[in-house]
Amino acid sequence: MRNLAIQLSNLQNHPCNNVELEQYGIDGNLASRWLSDIVSFGDLFEDCKVLDLGAGNGILGIGSLLLGANSATFIESDSDACEVLSKNLHAHELLNSSEIINYHIDDTNLPIVDADLIITNPPWGRQIEKADRPFLQTILSNNKTAHILHSSNATHISNFFRSERWIVEKYGEADFSLPATYSHHNRKRDRTRAGFWRVSPN
Repeated sequence: MRNLAIQLSNLQNHPCNNVELEQYGIDGNLASRWLSDIVSFGDLFEDCKVLDLGAGNGILGIGSLLLGANSATFIESDSDACEVLSKNLHAHELLNSSEIINYHIDDTNLPIVDADLIITNPPWGRQIEKADRPFLQTILSNNKTAHILHSSNATHISNFFRSERWIVEKYGEADFSLPATYSHHNRKRDRTRAGFWRVSPN
């Protein structure tokens, strides 16, 4: 995992140009730790197909490929982030096992993807209320096990999936770095607490 963390830390960062999309990149150490947890559940396995939903610079899907996933589909609405993602895939010679889809998800156009596992760090809804809802709905529509990173204080994730009779487990928390990316930030770097959920069809 230490080697994976180093590789992921060397990826080109998410450009983070759109505050409304709540674009905050996951650092290499946290991504490595989270992917290790997903492996321990048996959800990320050799030759599996991964959907990285709201992919940003592709750190989660790339990490999955480096851990042995067969393929990764990256869905990202920001075209600048897609360019960075493409460069990161090229740097690791992973373009042939990847598909980048520049696509904005909303309640009217939920994507259906051939995948065994969905991994997502959706917008937390601090700029636009319920901005994460299309991501949660996409997980439901694909009917596949998913791992979600969200604010540790979020209570709606469990309620949302349990109301659909899914199995839900919140299995960890970690500090999430918030670099001073946008004009409303008044400190060079801050942190918030993130939580990790596993949701799966019953």
